[in-house]
Amino acid sequence: MSQFLNQFSRRKFLLTVGASAVGSVFLKGCLGNPPDTTTQVQQVSAADISPAQAPETPKVKLGYIPIVEAAPLIIAKEKGFFAKYGMTEVELAKQASWGAMRDNTEIGSGGGGVDGGQYQMPMPHLITEGLITKGNQKIPMYVLAQLITQGNGIAVATKHQGKGLELNLAKGGKGLFDQLKSSKTPFTAAYTFAQVNQDFWIRYWLAAGGVNPDTEVKLIPVPAAQTVANMKTGTMDAFSTGDPWPYRIVNDKIGFMAVLTGEMWKNHPEEYFAMRADWADKNPKATKALLKGIMEAQQWLDNFDNREEAARILSGRNYFNLPVEILIEPFQGKYDMGDGRVIDDKSMAAYYWKDEKGSVSYPYKSHDLWFLTESVRWGFLPQDTLANAKALIDKVNREDIWKEAASEAGIAAADIPASTSRGVETFFDGIKFDPENPTAYLKSLKIKKVNV
Repeated sequence: MSQFLNQFSRRKFLLTVGASAVGSVFLKGCLGNPPDTTTQVQQVSAADISPAQAPETPKVKLGYIPIVEAAPLIIAKEKGFFAKYGMTEVELAKQASWGAMRDNTEIGSGGGGVDGGQYQMPMPHLITEGLITKGNQKIPMYVLAQLITQGNGIAVATKHQGKGLELNLAKGGKGLFDQLKSSKTPFTAAYTFAQVNQDFWIRYWLAAGGVNPDTEVKLIPVPAAQTVANMKTGTMDAFSTGDPWPYRIVNDKIGFMAVLTGEMWKNHPEEYFAMRADWADKNPKATKALLKGIMEAQQWLDNFDNREEAARILSGRNYFNLPVEILIEPFQGKYDMGDGRVIDDKSMAAYYWKDEKGSVSYPYKSHDLWFLTESVRWGFLPQDTLANAKALIDKVNREDIWKEAASEAGIAAADIPASTSRGVETFFDGIKFDPENPTAYLKSLKIKKVNV
């Protein structure tokens, strides 16, 4: 993996750092001052913690971004699930951007940063290898759980409504890109952080429709909080991010939803809970206590009867600071796409514990491999990454700790996956990813940077 250091570019990531300061300026203005929807949260009773499972410390600092992927962390704190397992001093620190989250992970809580929290993939792997840190410092990380599946979308400015920008661009939407690529105003699309989840989603969508995201589109990193402002001024044509931002764009009548990522890849892996390895190694029982709290929160969230309460907690001033109505319907799988299309399908909602394919919370190593393979596809990582991928994944993905925590928490054996692979994955365009043969996946893709 040492070859990465000479081949990996920090340029796009440095752009994100600059954008984070701008994002913090826009945050209050974009969100406005919604009514205080904070609800009285009834705490769960504390469990009897055996000495063998008592955490080494009750204190930890976790970073999060105010999107629905963060819900398990917030619910675990607000409903008392962290405290139930002895983690009574969990501090949740809202981050202005993913660049800020990366920087705060780098310095750790001892330096005023964080011990871990919510991450896009494969950020933990890149931080572990020192590919996006200052001075390429290697900071080992552990991926411990998947936080959510689905819950993302690609929003497009209203001016492009009716131009064929839908799930399958090949039906007619590609013409718009052909028209704009040679103009002075190319189609400008944004994601929240370069070379991770939300960059991958918009790239996959474009490429599947015959649009090369590197030559026919201007892709830029923009903090989520700046999205509404940029859409209103007409400086941005599309945005890939997590709820509630795409739906907020529709609600404010400045854009429409072209596609939900769940339509692109049903039950796809999304964001993850990860910790600095040094913190987890020093506090193994506290690490499992955090996992137990998160697991209980994920199960609570997947009871749809709890989702209105969840929306009220998340929308409060301490967390997302927006009108609760923006969260309630998407949490039930109800999406007004803003272009006349309405989705009312619970299977398209965000899930936190289990979905149609099985466990959501368990961090399948096969999904880590897809994120690394997609990184190779776009030239973010060198092709020989795949030859070394297993070693890197085994080092970063600590699904063994997830299993230990699940067992201690009394999770049913049927809910603990027996394999680290979820098997073959199928995308909306018919492309398949077989974790046993990632090279075949790359070969099947028409638009890519890597030569296979």
